[in-house]
Amino acid sequence: MSAPPSLSIPPHSDPVVVAIVAQLQQQIETQAQQLDTQSRKIESDARELEYARLKIQVLEEHLRLRRIAKYGPGSEKLSNLQLQLLEEEPGVSNQEVQAESEREALPAPDGEKKRQRRAHPGRQTLPADLPRVEKIVACTAEQCVCGKCGRQTAVIGYDQSEVLNVKPAEYYVEVIKREKRACKQCEEQGVAMAPLPPRIIDKSLVADQVIIDTIVGKYANHCPLYRQSAILLRDAGIEIARATMCGWVMTVGEMLSPVVGAMRRELLASGYIQADETPVDVQMHDKRGKNHQAYRVPRMQPP
Repeated sequence: MSAPPSLSIPPHSDPVVVAIVAQLQQQIETQAQQLDTQSRKIESDARELEYARLKIQVLEEHLRLRRIAKYGPGSEKLSNLQLQLLEEEPGVSNQEVQAESEREALPAPDGEKKRQRRAHPGRQTLPADLPRVEKIVACTAEQCVCGKCGRQTAVIGYDQSEVLNVKPAEYYVEVIKREKRACKQCEEQGVAMAPLPPRIIDKSLVADQVIIDTIVGKYANHCPLYRQSAILLRDAGIEIARATMCGWVMTVGEMLSPVVGAMRRELLASGYIQADETPVDVQMHDKRGKNHQAYRVPRMQPP
């Protein structure tokens, strides 16, 4: 290690300054000696660790050779883990050693496992049952003319690729016209009109499909009613109040009450019932600024 640097301070007649300079030089020399001692100790420890590693490697090889000599030539194909298992098993015969050598090698420990590169799965294929809509991309005007002779080039094929696309929801007004019939000669028979098809909510402004989409959006897609109301206003320009949508949900819930009753009877017929009490905050209609603490208690039959 290089010698510690010395302070080059011009001579001074003040004894206090001379004492401070001498003290600083002594501290620098002491720290340099400590650093030199620690550096030599680190180098010595590194040499000892390397020697210990090589010694362990030699001893492991000696142990392997002794085990091979103990269990015969057939054990040369065995790994260190397999030889260790044989060492712990008393009374191992040569036939067992031969059978063990013909087995597949044991997996390497976690520290010795080599990371295997997985093959790329390739481009994902789209489901075959989805309808296909072809879109032909034509060449540019420069590509339609031969660059050598100037003649018009011909189409010889297509490079085909598939991408998933979606059509935005399209809202439309369904005009329902019910036939009215009457006999021109028997006026006393009156007028007959085609009956209306059954609907979820009679005289509702929306069709059944809109109500069904609202229920699916709320409970399957977790989209609250106020967001669905905003989506209708944005996409269709129709403002439907959230209270109206709540009425749809309540009506559908009442229509599903027979299904709930059947599920309840099946649940009560089981041996025991599991229940989970989950607190749910419910907004109040009077807008008092504080949610009402409600509870949702699902009951289920254990598997």
